[in-house]
Amino acid sequence: MSFSGILSSIFARKPGTLLSNSMAIDLGTANTLIYLQGRGIVLEQPSVVSIDRETGEMVAVGNEAKVMLGRTGIALHALKPLKDGVITNATATMAMLREFFSMAKKRKISMRPRILVCVPSGITEVEISAVRTALERAGAREVLLVSEPLASAIGVGILVEGAAGNMIVDIGGGTTEVAVISLSAIVANNSIRIGGDEIDEAISAYLKKKYSLLIGERTAERVKIRMGTVLEDDDEEYEVSGLDFVNGIPETYLINSEDIRNALKEVIVTIVDAVRHGLEKTPPELASDIVERGIVLTGGGALLRGLDKLLMSETGLPIRVADNPLSCTVLGAGLILEDIYRYRNLLIQ
Repeated sequence: MSFSGILSSIFARKPGTLLSNSMAIDLGTANTLIYLQGRGIVLEQPSVVSIDRETGEMVAVGNEAKVMLGRTGIALHALKPLKDGVITNATATMAMLREFFSMAKKRKISMRPRILVCVPSGITEVEISAVRTALERAGAREVLLVSEPLASAIGVGILVEGAAGNMIVDIGGGTTEVAVISLSAIVANNSIRIGGDEIDEAISAYLKKKYSLLIGERTAERVKIRMGTVLEDDDEEYEVSGLDFVNGIPETYLINSEDIRNALKEVIVTIVDAVRHGLEKTPPELASDIVERGIVLTGGGALLRGLDKLLMSETGLPIRVADNPLSCTVLGAGLILEDIYRYRNLLIQ
């Protein structure tokens, strides 16, 4: 059945029967969240799988697999099957989703679920096809798509159908989405493949260069969460352990906030430039709305200390961090599921 045919059959049904056994998924580079219709968010797990190298079978998924990152031997391989917001390992993604679907259901249901999945606004047709295929092979009977910025806007309480312009900056694990929304559409956008993963990599690269210290993904993430800042007046210290690659022995160094600011400088400049370019694409009438309403930050990157103040300084606009930056995208997608008639124009065809 064509996509238009699917929509016709969906919207012909009565509200009480619409999208039963349906899920909304924020399939992120760092984490996957699932919203089950009528129940809310039922799953939040890292987008990580552990595979048996010999058999190819999945050994662990989510939290259990994440603790294996950087710790596996020749028998196991722990990996993230998504990179920069898109699928890079289809087989691992299907296995991961299949397990997440099972974990999200309260009871066994014979009917395969209908899935609404959030995707980056800059996603290509090939990448859309990969997402559809992965979800269908994981057990979905129908796959609907919505752009992440639109779902995030609904999740933070923005009236997307209104004529007023609203700007969302969603900094996820693999992408940063800058979008101006008006009349149920993204009027101007800028999507870059930079996010929390690149922040982790920047921290790892800086410590390697300055201290000759090699650290793993999980250690870099802990440093980001504990010390991530762009504020000049932050003055904290933190002990980081890793491998001194010059001497070939484990070592611990005391790093400070200045180290983190220097490590993140290039990534932060790229994000700020992306916001500026998004503003440059904004129609004048909507630009006046954004001057009044400001910009809303969502995603895990919004929690980076001082980023809102830096963007306020660079743009001269009011900046607000969402109350639920990590979950607002899947919450918005869930609200679309709960009132699909109202939001049907937001779906990607």
